[in-house]
Amino acid sequence: MISKLTPAILLGLALRSTACADDHLHARDSHAHEHLERREYPQVPLTPPYRPLVWGDLNVIHTTDTHGWLLGHQKSSWAEPYYSGDLGDFASFVTHMKQIALVHSGDLHDGMCNYSLSETQSNSRFPGTGLSDGYPPGDVDAHESNKFIERLPYDLMTIGNHELYGYADTYDMYTNFVPHLAGRYLTSNVNITVFNSDGEPESVPVGNRYTKFTTRKGRRITSLGVIFNFTGNDVNTTVQAVGDMVKEQWFVEAIAEEPDAFVLIGHMPVSNDNWPTVVNALRAVHPLTPILIFGGHTHIRDCRQDDGRSMAIESGRYMETIGVKLGADLDAAKGNSDNVTFTRRYLDQNRVTYEYHTQTSNRTFDTDHGRSITRGLEELAARFNLSHLYGTAQQDYTLFHNPYPSNGSLVSFFIENAVPYALAINNTRASIPNIMIIDSWALRFDLLKGSFTKNDQLTIMPYQDSFLYIANVTSGIANQLLPAMNKPMGIQQKRDETQAVFSSHKIDDTPDSARLEEIDDRPGVGGQASFGYVTRDSCPDADNADDTLHTPLPYYPVPSYSGSNPPNVTADTPIDVVFLSFLGKEIIGILNGLQKDKTYTMADVSSYSPTLAGDILGLYAQGMWN
Repeated sequence: MISKLTPAILLGLALRSTACADDHLHARDSHAHEHLERREYPQVPLTPPYRPLVWGDLNVIHTTDTHGWLLGHQKSSWAEPYYSGDLGDFASFVTHMKQIALVHSGDLHDGMCNYSLSETQSNSRFPGTGLSDGYPPGDVDAHESNKFIERLPYDLMTIGNHELYGYADTYDMYTNFVPHLAGRYLTSNVNITVFNSDGEPESVPVGNRYTKFTTRKGRRITSLGVIFNFTGNDVNTTVQAVGDMVKEQWFVEAIAEEPDAFVLIGHMPVSNDNWPTVVNALRAVHPLTPILIFGGHTHIRDCRQDDGRSMAIESGRYMETIGVKLGADLDAAKGNSDNVTFTRRYLDQNRVTYEYHTQTSNRTFDTDHGRSITRGLEELAARFNLSHLYGTAQQDYTLFHNPYPSNGSLVSFFIENAVPYALAINNTRASIPNIMIIDSWALRFDLLKGSFTKNDQLTIMPYQDSFLYIANVTSGIANQLLPAMNKPMGIQQKRDETQAVFSSHKIDDTPDSARLEEIDDRPGVGGQASFGYVTRDSCPDADNADDTLHTPLPYYPVPSYSGSNPPNVTADTPIDVVFLSFLGKEIIGILNGLQKDKTYTMADVSSYSPTLAGDILGLYAQGMWN
């Protein structure tokens, strides 16, 4: 499982925080952090937040889709330094903000997935980092990294799809992780089948269906934890449709008593999904009760309000964003139908942000608890040998910040350079002309300038799929495959939901001149060091939800599928068509539609190389970057 924590939250009381920027201009202070000398954080100036948080009556800190990025982003390419805090830093921040509630909305890690692909079985990782996915054979995904998440005082947490791809991962969560939440790990529509005390199989909730509790200020809270209508879960796990869940008797009983507020967490996008189904069921019984919703799954900063007394937010991905929702006075909401004023803020996850909002400095921010977590994570990284060096990249290769195709595109680099190089090693078919095709979404993160390590390899290309081929396809037909696959009505519409999620990872892809002028006129914004998230969500004050002012990074789309450079041969020359194993059935279908001379079947498919997709970049770096 990828350490992609499901949406989680910290719930709390009103707290006021102000700070000055003078002492917070650098991400690290060397003599203040000698205990972390093995961890080389970029010593670069970061722009601090431009205004304090304004606290309300019910305040929540929210994380989601952390996917194992527990040591933060450690590269110096922009905008990575803005996300350079680690879980220990976050723990120190939470300690300083101890009156705030903490919530996580799922996908703590990535999951091992064993599922049928093109009539073959593929044992494939889903994306995390080496901390969650670099475990030795025989261990369970994220078992070790989750021990550090257990040490944070999460008030609520729920499950994500990446905790459900493999039964072993779900069972590990059920037996080893969930008990630490003491009834606050919520799985309202997710069950696991286990043996009961009589030795009989029984389907039971992974966590609790719901919980009710009272905050330190006496606010009565009712909470549910919901996942979207996910269908890719492993056998012996069950995901109930959201529409069916709200009809269950336990649901009716859980919401019968009116709380001061409903706090809903879920691994479900706050826009264009099934939150309205849940809200409508609540509103049918309690039309005026304030509702706070914390979603996840689409890896974006987002906010939505369906009525004047509710707000839903989503807080990004990969330990880049800390969401803070600030609620208005709940006492004022009683006995009337007036709108409730909610605010939200998306915090960049770094020490400058944390120190600003906690009125601390590099010398006073760290807590013993936070330092202990950081040291433990570094020891885990060392145990997993995540710093093993394959080579040194001389430039950035990005998924979306450079055009495709181009020299700066990771998709271009991977399929045009790295894949052909690695698959040619000790391959007797290397001299035969070929075209190679991959699913572009198999690449999960940018490959950034500097050391390319085992951790980078696991983060960027986590899948352990094999490469197959079909021999003797004429070049003229083979060269039509990729355009056919990328047609709007082609098989790209059958995107696996775990891949389609990442197409919307960007926040603002409209850097029009008027918008850039508006941003550049703001104080403290300009230059490469200001690159970062620029959010426009659907809630009031949409242009001011980001805690730190940034200039948006450029965004360029990539095709669903990409291919190597076609061989320089005549159209009637037979060549090999090489592809990732799970594309076999689809490619056969398209080949049979492009020509009628031969009917292709899976019997025409053979193994092309023992090299797996997850090994490609390491092999290339060893051979070309040393």
